[in-house]
Amino acid sequence: MARPLSKLAKDWWDYTTLDPELLQDAAKLTVRQIERLSRPGFKIVMYDTLEEFYLAEALEYINAWRQSTADNPCGICGPIGPTEQLPLVARLVNELGLDVREGHFWGMDEWVDETTGQPVPIDHPLSFARADMELCFNRINPKLRMPKDHIRFPIGDLDAYSRSFDEIRCVVMQGGQGDIKHWAFNDPPKRQGKWKDEPPPPAEYRKLKTRITDLHPATVMQNARTSGGGQVHLVPTKAATVGPVETWKAEKVSIWHAGMHDNPFGMRLTTLMISKGIADSAVPMSLLAEHPNVQFNFYRPALAEVKTEMH
Repeated sequence: MARPLSKLAKDWWDYTTLDPELLQDAAKLTVRQIERLSRPGFKIVMYDTLEEFYLAEALEYINAWRQSTADNPCGICGPIGPTEQLPLVARLVNELGLDVREGHFWGMDEWVDETTGQPVPIDHPLSFARADMELCFNRINPKLRMPKDHIRFPIGDLDAYSRSFDEIRCVVMQGGQGDIKHWAFNDPPKRQGKWKDEPPPPAEYRKLKTRITDLHPATVMQNARTSGGGQVHLVPTKAATVGPVETWKAEKVSIWHAGMHDNPFGMRLTTLMISKGIADSAVPMSLLAEHPNVQFNFYRPALAEVKTEMH
């Protein structure tokens, strides 16, 4: 049976093209059932307060940087979305006097200017690099902070950015989950060419490296809501993003679900798919079912309940 057209954007693949029975199974999951979906290689962790949640996320930065030495360089790849952990990282480094000069950091994505076809400069109002610098790195005591060449963004030479994952050990790649079920900007593919009737197999999608990519319309809408005050016209439709190739070089993938960037149903769906080993490129996050070390971190109240109610 042919897969249905997307209910969100008919020229794209996305989770609305999945088997309705799978969608129904995800919607019915209770919080207790979600906790029990851990399996070898996929760990689920719950937090009852946002303070504990974001502190734990910040500590992943600290733990990665403390392992790094000149002879064994390593670091963390981090998202914008969420951002609440970033000031906490700087506060921990400064208050504890931690020397993180040997640490490394990768920003996982950046917007692309539609007129130039290049990642936006750091002075762009929505620049992810700008947010990382202002919320975290510029707040770290210069005597403790790593040099600028240890802080990498997918700007300029994307091949060099990609190669750095072979040169430096990525202890953990963090991420959030967007409405379209992506990590970084690994959005579902367009429904075109050889993938018009079926989305690409997971093995094919996993060949994608750091690149400039088109964004699903749902991603554009989401970022207007979460970062642009609803100003859709400000949000680019392309972005540079770390790819599955670099993600599979990370020792651990740690996804943080605070309930700000996806809803109770979406968080359930990808958890169920990864737990059951259901990898489908229409739901890019589900491909992490094939990564050997994935952790989903939930703010428990955000899981709430999937129900129909009018607002």
